[in-house]
Amino acid sequence: MRLSILDQAPILSGGTPGEALSESAKLAQIGEKLGYSRYWIAEHHDLKGLACPSPEVMLGYIGALTNKIRLGSGAVLLPHYKPYKVAETFNLLATLFPGRIDLGIGRAPGGSAEAAEALSGNFLEKVWKMPEAVKELIHFLYNDFPLESIYSKITAAPLPVIPPKPWLLGTSEKSAVLAAENGTAYVFGQFMSDKNGAEIVKKYQSNFKKNTRTAHPEVIITVSVFCAETEERAEDLALCHFVWRIQQESGQSEPGIPSAAEAKSYILSVEEKARFAGYKNKIVYGNPAQVKTKLLKIASEYNTDEIMIVTITPSYEERIESYKLIANEMFAI
Repeated sequence: MRLSILDQAPILSGGTPGEALSESAKLAQIGEKLGYSRYWIAEHHDLKGLACPSPEVMLGYIGALTNKIRLGSGAVLLPHYKPYKVAETFNLLATLFPGRIDLGIGRAPGGSAEAAEALSGNFLEKVWKMPEAVKELIHFLYNDFPLESIYSKITAAPLPVIPPKPWLLGTSEKSAVLAAENGTAYVFGQFMSDKNGAEIVKKYQSNFKKNTRTAHPEVIITVSVFCAETEERAEDLALCHFVWRIQQESGQSEPGIPSAAEAKSYILSVEEKARFAGYKNKIVYGNPAQVKTKLLKIASEYNTDEIMIVTITPSYEERIESYKLIANEMFAI
C-alpha cells in the first residue's frame, strides 16, 4: 500500500509563517527519504495558524529541494481562479519537474466569506459553474479542445512532456460524481467529512467513465493520523489537535497547537467531550502497530491502495516522528 503526505503548513505556538513554510519543505524532503509517494500542500486564505495561501509557489520551491516524490496541491480552490491560469501554472511546474506533478482540485472557499470576496467576487456563483470549469481545465491540461471551441487555438504553455495529473478532491457524493463523469482520479477527504465515505467512493468507482487519459478509477483517502511510541501519547496528540480546533472555532487562541499539558488542563464541556469521543472514532491514532492495522482496515473498506496522511502536532519534531514511525512500520521488509 502507498502512503502520502498532506501538509496544511501549520504555524506553531510562538512560531512564524516563515518557520512553518521552512518546516513544510523539510517534511517533504524527509517524506521522500522515508518512502512516501506524494507530498501535497493545502491552500488556505487568512486562516489563523495556517501559512500557505499559494500551493503552486511552495511546490516550485519544494520541487527544487527534492528528487522523486510526487508533488501536488491539496487543493487548488478552482472557483477562485480561471482554469487557463491554473493550467499554465501547473504545466510550468510539470515542465520543471517532469512526471512529478499532481493537480488537486477543490471547490471550498479556503477561508472566510470576506477572503473569498477579495479573491474572486461572487464565490457561490463560481461554485455553481465548477463542473464547467473542471472540464475546461482538463482540456487545457491535455491540450485537446474540440476544433469548434473558442479555446482550440491557444495552449496553456509551456506544454510539458507529461501533463500534471488532475485529481478531484471532495467530501460528498457531488464531488465523487463530478470526478467519475470527467474520468479523473478522486481524493476523498475522510478527515473533513462525517458522511459515509465508503459509499461515496463506491459511487465514484461504479460511475467512472473510462477515457484515453485515465483507464480506471483511482482513489486516495485522506485521514488524520497521530502515531507515537505509545497509544497514550498518541491520544495526547489527538487531544492537542482537538482542543486547538475548538479554540480556533471560538477565537480563543493564538496560532499554535497547545501542548499536552495545556490541552489536558482545558476543561471540555459535556458537548465537547461527546465531540471528542466522535473525533477519536474518526481519526487514526495509536502506536505504530495499531496505526498500521487501522490504515489497512481503511484501505480495505474503501477499496484503495493509497492513503494520504495529515498530521498536526504541538511541535514539528512530533509531526516528523509520527510520519517516521508509520513509515518504518508500514514499509518494513
